[in-house]
Amino acid sequence: MDRIVVLPGDGIGPEVTRQAQRVLEAVAGKHDILNLKFEEALIGGASIDAKGTPLGDDVVELCRESRAILLGAVGGPKWDDMPVDTRPEKGLLGIRKALGLFANLRPAQVFSALKDASSLRPEVVDGIDMLVVRELTGGIYFGEPREIDRSGPVRKAINAMVYDENEIARICRIAFEAARGRRKHLTQVHKANVLEVSQLWMEVCDEVAKDYPDVELAHQLVDSCAMLLLKEPNRFDVIVTGNLFGDILSDEAAMITGSLGMLPSASLAEGGLGLYEPVHGSAPDIAGQDLANPLAAIMSAAMLLEHSFSAFDAANEIRDAVSSVLDAGHRTGDIVLPGEDRPTIGCVEMGDKVLEALGS
Repeated sequence: MDRIVVLPGDGIGPEVTRQAQRVLEAVAGKHDILNLKFEEALIGGASIDAKGTPLGDDVVELCRESRAILLGAVGGPKWDDMPVDTRPEKGLLGIRKALGLFANLRPAQVFSALKDASSLRPEVVDGIDMLVVRELTGGIYFGEPREIDRSGPVRKAINAMVYDENEIARICRIAFEAARGRRKHLTQVHKANVLEVSQLWMEVCDEVAKDYPDVELAHQLVDSCAMLLLKEPNRFDVIVTGNLFGDILSDEAAMITGSLGMLPSASLAEGGLGLYEPVHGSAPDIAGQDLANPLAAIMSAAMLLEHSFSAFDAANEIRDAVSSVLDAGHRTGDIVLPGEDRPTIGCVEMGDKVLEALGS
């Protein structure tokens, strides 16, 4: 059997991952190629409370031996007063590094039923379907040296943005492959007018592009890209960039779709292992109240089937089911427009509706 490790995490994480697991179980029952076994483990604040650490070595080993990982969310105010190096978020950073999850894929798609939920005009966001490919294990978040120097009369802080050509080439290949399967357009985002690191990114990306003559490559400064995402988001197909720029731009792309509760993600390692999680946080204010939107977790499960199992038909069945549920008018509280007179449903009922749409 193919083991999937479920890391529910904190806040609403256990609620949304439960619905995603239900959907995976239902789809697996319809497809003979899928023989799934689920095993649950702790990460983040839940792991701190139980084990005193945000990520145990045993959990890392369990994930290494699995086919895929389904993650809920980590963090919450309960642990905000802890030292930075021991907070729940360190568990997420730690598992990315330990498993070599270097490629973060963040799709941003506007469902037609939700186009009025965006802060941009409906005609601007209608039809948005882009993918941000973010390098996840290098750059300024992990570069050395890093420190706050308090030894002198003036405090100073240092973080180093470091990439080598191999790190750049492998993430660019992921992005080119994704673009090849979509609309065949890739935008590499940089700040090469002032950063040597970005100059190397452009150089290496151009070299990799020679292997993908069917994909059109464009280079875009990060500041102008941020503006164009708001002005002309439909011009983008696949965006590839480093850790820092990708962190910012993927959140911007996410918000123009209207709700973080609708956005999945995948983090991939070489060799096929992947971690799949909704973009939203742990939302501790609504945890345990059956108010969370499970659709991002459910669509993360679709990405899991697509990238870790190559079960494209099963993944598309899930996406079609989500679309039909939205078209039928079913809404959790986060995707109801202000002033809209529409009843809302809870996390479990939304999961039920997706299962009904799947015929389960």
